[in-house]
This record gives sequence, structure tokens and C-alpha cells, in this order.
Amino acid sequence: MAGDERAKASSTGSSGLVRPPRTRLDQPKAPRRRLLPEYDPEAFGRFSERIARFLGTGRFIVWMTLIIIVWVLWNIFAPEDLRFDQYPFIFLTLMLSLQASYAAPLILLAQNRQDDRDRVTHEQDRKQNERSIADTEYLTREIAALRMGLGEVATRDWIRSELQDMVKDMEERQVRFPAESDEGDR
Repeated sequence: MAGDERAKASSTGSSGLVRPPRTRLDQPKAPRRRLLPEYDPEAFGRFSERIARFLGTGRFIVWMTLIIIVWVLWNIFAPEDLRFDQYPFIFLTLMLSLQASYAAPLILLAQNRQDDRDRVTHEQDRKQNERSIADTEYLTREIAALRMGLGEVATRDWIRSELQDMVKDMEERQVRFPAESDEGDR
């Protein structure tokens, strides 16, 4: 009984007010009911890009032209009781306005998605260029260090030129002092 009273006292606190139950932080919250329907923005974006891509084709213009021609011809030459849109073609104007009012935002949405993709691509290209520049600078420093190191190392050409100089010096000594070499032989 004493344990029950402590549990009630701890849940009500010292003021006697009832605390709401604690939410567990290791559990995800239960989904709330929403008034608006849920949709996948990526799926809607892909759908809008397909529509925008279709609206920018010659096929769309041909189909739209054919539909308008059939519409106008039907409403001019069809029997009076089968016509559904008389001469000023108010319903045709309404349909074209409706199509344009939906097409414009879908095209803008597709352009925004393309801008986002272009921005990401541009950022990746910029980072790749920075890495390439850093790599090039590193390789340039390494080549300069190798050249400096090779400047202190005897190369084949340098050794050959030194040997040729020594041979020339020896030949000059023989030409200058031939008697010394002959006296030593006698």
C-alpha cells in the first residue's frame, strides 16, 4: 500500500496535479491524422517533368492542332443538335485556358527541379575542379623538388663532359711536355 501511495505521489507531484504520461524518446511518434491528402513530392515532380517534356515536343503541337481543328470543324459543320460549342467557341477557349493554367505551374516545377539538379552538378564540378587544381599544384611542387634534387646529382651528360675535359687536359699536357714523357722512357 505504501508503494502505491508513493507511485501516486510521484505521478501527481507535490502540487497534486496529474502529469501527462512521458513520451518515450527511443520510440518514433505515432503519425498524426492530417486534413490534407499526403503525396510523394518526388513522384509528383517526376510526373510534372514528364508532362513538361511532352508539352515541349512537336508531337504535342500536332495533337493539339488536330484536336482544335476537329473541334472547330465539328462545331461548324455537324448537325445543329450535335454541336456542343457554338461559334465564338467559348468552351474551347475555356479548355485551352484550363490547359494553360495547369501547364504553366507544371513547367515551372520541372524547371525548378532542373535548376536544383544543375546547382548540385555545378557544386560537384566546382569541388572536382578544386581537387584537380590542388593535385596539379602538388605535382608541380613535386616536379620542382625533383628538378632541384637532380641539379645536385651528376648526370650522364655532365660526367661525359667532365671526362672529355679531362682527356683534353691530358692531351694538352702531352703536347706541352712531350720531352718529359720521352726522358722517362730512356
